[in-house]
Parts: sequence; structure tokens; C-alpha cells
Amino acid sequence: MVMRHGVYLPPFGELADPRVLADIAAEAESAGFDGVFVWDHVARADEPDLAVGDCWIALAAIAAATSRVLFGPRVTPLSRRRPQDVARETVALDLLSGGRLVLGVGLGSDATGEFSRLGEVDGGRERAALLDESLAVITALWSGETVHHHGPAYEVDGLRFLPTPVRQPRIPIWVAAQSVRRAPLRRAARYDGLCPEASPDRLADMLAVVAEYRGDLDGFDVAVAATEDRDAYERAGATWWLRSLPMGVSRAEALCAVRRGP
Repeated sequence: MVMRHGVYLPPFGELADPRVLADIAAEAESAGFDGVFVWDHVARADEPDLAVGDCWIALAAIAAATSRVLFGPRVTPLSRRRPQDVARETVALDLLSGGRLVLGVGLGSDATGEFSRLGEVDGGRERAALLDESLAVITALWSGETVHHHGPAYEVDGLRFLPTPVRQPRIPIWVAAQSVRRAPLRRAARYDGLCPEASPDRLADMLAVVAEYRGDLDGFDVAVAATEDRDAYERAGATWWLRSLPMGVSRAEALCAVRRGP
């Protein structure tokens, strides 16, 4: 599979403004990138003076400002979102963009207190359970069929969500994982891609586990966000190389980086 190239944008500081992110995305598309992906955070408790942008409003701006690139959150922690809201928002973004949305999901991290200091569930196992149940609800609602879901956290009592996504059989879902632990990789194998946080060697081990669950890696995306070792990641099985811009990058610096092209 030919490696595709994207940019990975932190919506902080000057990039907290969705208009700025839309401008950068348009420049990235013009420069030949294949995708634009945005961090999803609501607060940075360790940096109280830092401006933080809303990922989902930014994605709408990016969808409207571009015509070709794939785009999406990398990654959104579903434990702090209502699955019915995510289902509605993702379909709206998919329609707005003509079928270019990718939904990146994961547990997120409470390292800076982003969950606990806002009263969100902060235990890893609890967030994992909410992630799995949310994905079941979201994909069922995307189907356009009448949904009956009676789970430990969420309820859908005979509702049908229309319209359905442009992208079929569904909007692609990429799942984050950081190790060769079986549960996260089993989750990723059920869907369409992996967002790894790992070295090239560890990535190869992770993909071996994913292939064991799936049978093969045909059509399975692997989106690495890093600043070095591109060739090593490609040999390990990465299909996307995301140029990761640092927190605190200015608008001018970001535009300069994307104008150089992939």
C-alpha cells in the first residue's frame, strides 16, 4: 500500500481559532497532503493560560474549506461524549465533506486531569467499557435501521437515525493503542484502522496481533503521527505518515510547515 501523508494539528494557542485551522487545512490540501487531523481536547490543566479550540467546530470549518483531503479527530475520547450526539455530528460532517470524514477514537489520558477535574470517568477500565459500548451504539445508529440497545451505560429504545453517512458501509473508524495489550488491539481489529503510539519495532508487533484477529491487514489503515523514522514506520506497516506539529506552534509556523508539502 502506498504511504499517504497528512498533517496533525494541535488546536492550541493561535491554532485554537477554527478559522486558522481551516486556512492551514486548505494550504495543506493545496500542497499535496492527503489528510488533516486534529487533536481533541477540552482543557489543558497543566497550562491554564493556554487557549484551547474545539476540535469538532474546527472539523466543520476544515470540511468547508477543503474538497479532497480526508480529515477527522485523532483521537476523540468517547467516554466523555454521548454516542447519539457523536452519531449525529459525524454524519453531518460526512455529508458536509462529501464522505471524507475519518473517526479516530480512543481512551484519552487523564495525565493532566482533563477527565478527573471535570468530573468525567477517569478509570481506564471504565473508559474502555464506555468506548466499546459507544462504538456499538454509533455504528448501529449510522445504519439507518431501527436501533434497540439496552446497555449498562446507554439506551436506544427503538429509534432510527436518518440520514445515513455518505461513506459506506460506514464512516471509517481508527482506534488508538499504545502497546501490544490484547484488548485495545482486538478493538482496533474490529474496525478500520489503528492510531499507534509506539516505536517502529513495537508497531510491527502490534500489527501482527491485529492481523491475527482480522486474518489479514487488507484495507486496514495505520496512521502514525511522528517527526522522525518515517521509513522505519513504513516498513513496520504504517499506511499514513502524519506530520505532527508541536503544541504552541504559531499560525505562521504551521503554514510554513505545510507549504513545504509532504
